[in-house]
Amino acid sequence: MKHQEKEPFTDHFGRSVRALSDYLGIGFQISLSFAFFVLGGYWVDGQLGTSPLFLLVGVGAGLTGMVLLLLKIVKNANRKTRKTGND
Repeated sequence: MKHQEKEPFTDHFGRSVRALSDYLGIGFQISLSFAFFVLGGYWVDGQLGTSPLFLLVGVGAGLTGMVLLLLKIVKNANRKTRKTGND
């Protein structure tokens, strides 16, 4: 029979990779949604000739989306913390 030792490094590494993937996913969601709205506003300004107007609207929409996304993430994290009983 093989004797398998439980390596703490593997467990810590796995948790670190999962946490890193969560944070990378959040970062990509925030940056891509912000870039989408800003570039969309820039494009609309180019089409209509209303130089900073829709760019600023896109920045506002992107910031609003980022705040809503972060609030959703914090709410879910608080819910998970309450379920497990960790403070």
